Amino acid sequence: MPDLSTFPITRRWPARHPDRIQLYSLPTPNGVKVSIMLEEIGLPYEAHLIDIGANESWTPEYLALNPNGKIPAIIDPHGPNDQPMALFESGAILLYLAEKSGKLLPTDPARRYETIQWLFFQMAAIGPMFGQVGYFHKFAGREIADKRPLERYRDEAKRLLGVLEGRLEGRQWIMGDDYTIADVATIGWVRNLIGFYEAAELVDYGRLRAVPAWLERGLARPAVQRGLTIPGRDS
Repeated sequence: MPDLSTFPITRRWPARHPDRIQLYSLPTPNGVKVSIMLEEIGLPYEAHLIDIGANESWTPEYLALNPNGKIPAIIDPHGPNDQPMALFESGAILLYLAEKSGKLLPTDPARRYETIQWLFFQMAAIGPMFGQVGYFHKFAGREIADKRPLERYRDEAKRLLGVLEGRLEGRQWIMGDDYTIADVATIGWVRNLIGFYEAAELVDYGRLRAVPAWLERGLARPAVQRGLTIPGRDS
């Protein structure tokens, strides 16, 4: 049985199944990337809810796992050389899990790097920009009298949706017929933008055709449906 006692986080969130991947997360657009991925690839895991609203990601135990204080993070008890390994940053975790399982990442070198570029597109552009739209449109930023920040992020979100629309025209998934980590990374963010952030009208989502059809296909996947609710409040 793997010994995870060297990880301080296991003292606050004990591992009931230390032989499984330990997921520390919350069902946010970044968090569900990893829960969806784990559901898609079928690796055994145990989910722990980190309540960011209660600042649990800034506790000493969590910061020992991720000094950046963000979710998600994992501990794999069977990492490289069968040694326990901790990992944070959702994009890095997706790459790690894809390579560990041999799933959702093409083996052909050219298509592999093409997939990774679209993963980085989500990490560097879609996530940060859509998150700013949420802040200035729905949350505290909406009270700011100067609407230039909102307009700036609205316009950038519309531009990025246009990039995604162009990529998906004539394609089922971002990589064509292959559903990959690029889709896993992006589905939750587009869903959040038009759902939880209530920004569909703001970003002219109705003008798009390929993106909504892709999102509908993604949300219909059973693993996506499950992953969007993990960790639950009883985790």
